[in-house]
Amino acid sequence: MRLIFMGTPDFSVPALHALLNAGHEVVAVYTQPPRPAGRGKALRRSPVHEAAEAAGIEVRTPARVRRDTAEHEAFAALNADAAVVAAYGLILPKAMLDAPRLGCMNIHASLLPRWRGASPIQSAIVAGDTQSGVSIMQMDEGLDTGAVLLEEATPISATDTASTLHDRLSEIGGRLVVRALAEQPTPVPQPEDGVTYAERLTRDHGRIDWTRSAPEIDRQIRGLTPWPGAFTTLDGVVVKIGAAAPLPTETHSASPGTTLDDALTIACGTGALRIDRLQKPGRSMMSASDFLRGQPVPKGTRLV
Repeated sequence: MRLIFMGTPDFSVPALHALLNAGHEVVAVYTQPPRPAGRGKALRRSPVHEAAEAAGIEVRTPARVRRDTAEHEAFAALNADAAVVAAYGLILPKAMLDAPRLGCMNIHASLLPRWRGASPIQSAIVAGDTQSGVSIMQMDEGLDTGAVLLEEATPISATDTASTLHDRLSEIGGRLVVRALAEQPTPVPQPEDGVTYAERLTRDHGRIDWTRSAPEIDRQIRGLTPWPGAFTTLDGVVVKIGAAAPLPTETHSASPGTTLDDALTIACGTGALRIDRLQKPGRSMMSASDFLRGQPVPKGTRLV
């Protein structure tokens, strides 16, 4: 088929590769414009931009598309059979949704209608879901409300982070969208029951509330790794927590956030949590044992 691909982050790249490997003609790639990044704030192109250029595909980077009629006309002039959208980052207006012969289909990293919105991968882990998956959705003007063409589920393990689940769902998405294009299944409207929304994450979502249970805090740490990261304050310094082991049956009478030993076992509202990896500002993530060699944290220390 003659396709337009629209995506921006790492999550989208396997789908682009899968479409090309399946023999589809990708006539143009739309992605977010280069953004300042790194300490020098040099402009950096998106992962999809890099992948498309390496494949010799025309790349378009409009800053906005919703009210840009010239862009709508240029999009329609590509005469595509379909557009495949994967974490593009811009809302498509009806003029663009209707332009391809088969419309636009979206690769969404959840089992719709659960976790519509911006952070479905992180939200599934933080909420304690036992499974996630990918939905291939026929796009409409709503927020992830379109009818579903195909779905594939994957279990969420007790050790999954947003990073590991992201990589797994990314690969599933590429495989599933190729199948959707080949089979062209009948779209199935999403049920009205079971709708949840995954909000856009900010750094403050990572702030640990030690009055919560150990399993809840563990899911927060795993669900927000690598970004925005879970953090707490130790001796007035913000410390990011990279990994921890929940001890839900641990009994104690200490105030939440208090260390129960000299090895970074922290009292929670219910149970306790042993910190395994953490990071000081300006330093790399390190093991708890390495951290404690440089900064002992005695029993009774309070984390905020």
